Amino acid sequence: MNGSRRNSGSSLVSSSSASSNLSHLEEDTWMMWGRVVNDWEDMRKKKEKQLKDLVVKGIPHHFRAIVWQLLCNAQNMTIKDQYSDLLKMTSPCEKLIRRDIARTYPEHDFFKEKDSLGQEVLFNVMKAYSLVDREVGYCQGSAFIVGLLLMQMPEEEAFCVFVKLMQDYRLRELFKPSMAELGLCMYQLECMIQEHLPELHLHFQAQSFHTSMYASTWFLTIFLTCFPLPAATRIFDIFMYEGLEIVFRVGLAILQMNQAELIQLDMEGMLQHFQRVVPHQLDSGPDKVIQAAYQVKYNAKKMKKLEKEYTSIKSKEMEEQVEIKRLRTENRLLKQRIDTLEKESASLADRLIQGQVTRAQEAEENYLVKRELATVKQLGQEVSAQLEQAKKTIGQLQQQQPQAKAASRCSEEAVLQLERELVQARLKEAESQCALREMQDKILDMEKRNTSLPDDTNVARLQEELMAVKLREAEALSGLKELRQQVRDLEDHWQRHLARTSGRWRESPKKNALSELQDELMSVRLREAEAQAELRENRQRMLELATQNEIHNNHLRRAEQEGRSLQERVQTLTTQNKNLHGQLQEIKRRQAEMDCKSKEEVMAVRLREADNMAAMAELQQHISELEIQKEEGKVQGQLNHSDSNQFIQDLQDHITELKHEICCLKVQRGVAKPPTYDIIKQYAGDDNDDDDDDDDEEEEEEGSTKEQHQTGRSRVKLHPKLGATDSEEEDEAPTPTHRYTTV
Repeated sequence: MNGSRRNSGSSLVSSSSASSNLSHLEEDTWMMWGRVVNDWEDMRKKKEKQLKDLVVKGIPHHFRAIVWQLLCNAQNMTIKDQYSDLLKMTSPCEKLIRRDIARTYPEHDFFKEKDSLGQEVLFNVMKAYSLVDREVGYCQGSAFIVGLLLMQMPEEEAFCVFVKLMQDYRLRELFKPSMAELGLCMYQLECMIQEHLPELHLHFQAQSFHTSMYASTWFLTIFLTCFPLPAATRIFDIFMYEGLEIVFRVGLAILQMNQAELIQLDMEGMLQHFQRVVPHQLDSGPDKVIQAAYQVKYNAKKMKKLEKEYTSIKSKEMEEQVEIKRLRTENRLLKQRIDTLEKESASLADRLIQGQVTRAQEAEENYLVKRELATVKQLGQEVSAQLEQAKKTIGQLQQQQPQAKAASRCSEEAVLQLERELVQARLKEAESQCALREMQDKILDMEKRNTSLPDDTNVARLQEELMAVKLREAEALSGLKELRQQVRDLEDHWQRHLARTSGRWRESPKKNALSELQDELMSVRLREAEAQAELRENRQRMLELATQNEIHNNHLRRAEQEGRSLQERVQTLTTQNKNLHGQLQEIKRRQAEMDCKSKEEVMAVRLREADNMAAMAELQQHISELEIQKEEGKVQGQLNHSDSNQFIQDLQDHITELKHEICCLKVQRGVAKPPTYDIIKQYAGDDNDDDDDDDDEEEEEEGSTKEQHQTGRSRVKLHPKLGATDSEEEDEAPTPTHRYTTV
């Protein structure tokens, strides 16, 4: 582990140097592995079964470094030269690596001391790989594999072997952040348990004991954290040769060996059994477990099928997750919309309640105003009654003016009575003015409150109310005009009365007092008329306030109706949303089922089409071969049993007919270049009949036949004597030959 491990060339140890300390069996093993390492290429290619048996039996400790490198083809990697440069760089995973180094093989002498050589080289290798593969970075289980490699070889070679393991042994997919490959391994192992150990699988399901609870460390650390180190190293030897297949085999073998005990335990007991009992079963050695592992049936095709099933299941889950995410987004938006509608409904309800409270307050104020108006009316009636009485008294006085001298005493009493009545009238007038001022103040307050209330949006109703208000306003104006006309008439009458009585009342003080009383009485009448006018105006304003009150009541009524309709609409939308959500889930489920069925049908149709096309191609090839054989047989038989000249003449006639048919087809179908048939005649000693043009044509035809032969087209060449198809015999024959070439 110290000096001998620092040099990679020292991994191959000579058997002669240690033969004195080893037995003959160990010497034979060393000699055998020495030959294996020296003749590795031949052993890997020609004696693969023998090599596998040797690996299963166990690689000697001193040969593991070089054999592991040879098994994973990591002896000549270019990345080894980059190792020193990687150590100079800074990795984002350094803190995590430092934190987990003390947890890696804490009881092993090479790693247990803090800041020891083992921990330092382990940190270097993990840091270098985190810089090479930034997607994976650092994963905690990978430190145990690197630690085992460092126990066998120097850090540069361990780094190269670890890179090869990650790339070629599916470990990179296991250590990715998503750990998708680990999920696939769990699924495949669970299917194997269901097939080989159905009772144990049912027990695991009944106890909710998932495969990942006990088997995830098997795949992430290749049993290095589950078994004793010698046994785990033996299994790692086989893993270097076979890959993850041995993990499935050993895992299933362990479950078979412990099936009886596991079925009797609950989930917690099974966890304790895997952690405490199973590791001690391999203290004596892993031969029994390895032998049981190779008795497990492992079907690579079925594992591929399970991989496809798992991929399809995960793709469906991803689609479902996307759909769930979309539905959650829609649900969140709908919730936000419902919250907005609820807030609007709450604000409308608040406004409605506020309007009802305002309406109740206005009704109470209207009631108080009506009571005050009734009191004012009663006072006005009393004042009017007193005025009538004063008028009667004045009339009586005017009638009694000729008898004034005789009844002076009576007039004095009447004057005193009029003075008393005048005082009472002034008091009542003051009270009525105070009441009018209070009513005016209340009317102003009510007008201010009415201006703060919302306006009516119903145009037709507003127009009707406006017409009614205008009619009442016209009536009030006409009443005011009448009152003003009455006031003017009274003033004129009073002026005439003053002009008529001004000279007579200067004679005696009694007459002057009487005239003063009459003047005051007239002024009281005038003020009474003004008070009646003000009362009319107040009535008019009360009518306007009543109209506005009705308008606001109508608006509040409509607001209540709108609030109820909005609440009903919100409830309806909520119900529709739930129904639509259920329908959408049902439609998605049906769509997924239809997609799966359609994909399966399409794949089946494509497979059938491929089979049919392959069968058709084979049949066409067979038919073409049979036709060629048939033509060859026909031509060969005809040449063997008939005269060659006669046969050539028949061929020429047949070619002439074919040319005629080709010309007809060319005219009919517009064929640019129809196929041609050439007859080449060669006779030794018949050159006198042929001219130079015929020789040229013959040479051109021979050139064309040679080009056709080079392009791979079929030729049928007939020998007049032998009748065989042979281009070489035709070239070497000294006798004249007759060739018939077909394209």
